[in-house]
Amino acid sequence: MQVHATTIAMQGRGLLILGPSGSGKSTLALELMAVGAALVADDRTDLDERDGQVVASCPAPLRGRIEARGLGVLAADDAGPVPLALIVDLGRREDARMPQSRKHELLGIALPLVLGPYRPHLYAALRQILLRGRVA
Repeated sequence: MQVHATTIAMQGRGLLILGPSGSGKSTLALELMAVGAALVADDRTDLDERDGQVVASCPAPLRGRIEARGLGVLAADDAGPVPLALIVDLGRREDARMPQSRKHELLGIALPLVLGPYRPHLYAALRQILLRGRVA
């Protein structure tokens, strides 16, 4: 299965970034890369089910490339494939200050979901979730 999404990895845990064109997927990925994440895929992500996990990888022609709006295509190390641990959807708004846990199903597997839109602290909060989790 292929999705229009950007994916990063941090300490072996993948984050799938969903959202419409121009919503900030690549910007969020670049911010996370600046604080230790590695690029798996930009713009298109291949997803497969392996041993009960959703694993993200990059289509061969796009490996090691990320678009920076206004700058062009930048080179990056290839970090895939990686099992997904979290999904963020920049196209769906979160109105609650303390939202309930949400899930998004991919390939029959429910994964934790964070709703956008992009906010200045989002990259730091997502990094913290990937590294240490979220308190229920």
